[in-house]
Amino acid sequence: MLRPVARRGASLRSCGLGPRPLQRPFCATPLRSQQLPGENERTTHFGFETIAEAQKEGRVGAVFSSVASSYDTMNDLMSLGVHRLWKDYFVRSLNPGSRTDQKGWNILDVAGGTGDIAFRMLDHATNVNLDLNTKVTIADINPDMLAEGQKRALQTPYGKSGRLSFMQGNAESMPSIESNSVDLYTVAFGIRNFTNKDAAVREAFRILKPGGVFACLEFSHVNSSLFNAVYKRWSFGAIPLIGQLVAGDRDSYQYLVESIERFPTQEEFKAMIQAAGFVTPGQGYENLTGGIASIHRGVKPL
Repeated sequence: MLRPVARRGASLRSCGLGPRPLQRPFCATPLRSQQLPGENERTTHFGFETIAEAQKEGRVGAVFSSVASSYDTMNDLMSLGVHRLWKDYFVRSLNPGSRTDQKGWNILDVAGGTGDIAFRMLDHATNVNLDLNTKVTIADINPDMLAEGQKRALQTPYGKSGRLSFMQGNAESMPSIESNSVDLYTVAFGIRNFTNKDAAVREAFRILKPGGVFACLEFSHVNSSLFNAVYKRWSFGAIPLIGQLVAGDRDSYQYLVESIERFPTQEEFKAMIQAAGFVTPGQGYENLTGGIASIHRGVKPL
């Protein structure tokens, strides 16, 4: 479980994570037989940087502790508001609360942070399907993001309704959630930050009921070379600058842009979902806005 690693508003540079000279790694030589600390550690990506897996959780935590208070404003500026349309469509396509029984859905929204998806899920279930029983649990590894979500929840009808709950936890291992207990598992714009995405998808498979749905909305890879060139210029040129001007934190938004570039292609991520045991209906994913974002779905077999 993550512990707070940076005060809210602190930049990556203030946490000692800004640019620094490259250091020569330890190298094994025939002159010694003992292994130096850190040798042969499993590595992963932190943006364009390769780091030890053990470091990633803390460094990602520093990013989201830093951006938590300005996260939604920055999403509007970075996507020119389009992220709201993507999220609305994502929720409509899942149609929460559409089942006819009286139990409602048990929904787990992972990396749910500020509650954007969870609030939409409950709005849809309540207002479209007239379902007052569907419940959503927001799970996030970062306590600062959860605090923002809890604060926002009090401004909705669901803050004290008993239909919304919050938990801090790591998506790669969630032992407090029973196997075969969740109807719908959602993760929106969060899975690219996980250290071990394969483990998280396998854990989603364990948690879901037979027939349950894994649904992921994430930035992806543009399928037009011309559009991709324009998109990359915006992403790497404008977004870190906006982060610096609006949030006072260029480094965190530079990481977020790099993390998008590092995320698997649509076909690669579909293969990961299938390898976990899910059936992927149709093409397995749906591109939004030319592939800037994609919706992936997997169904746990009955």
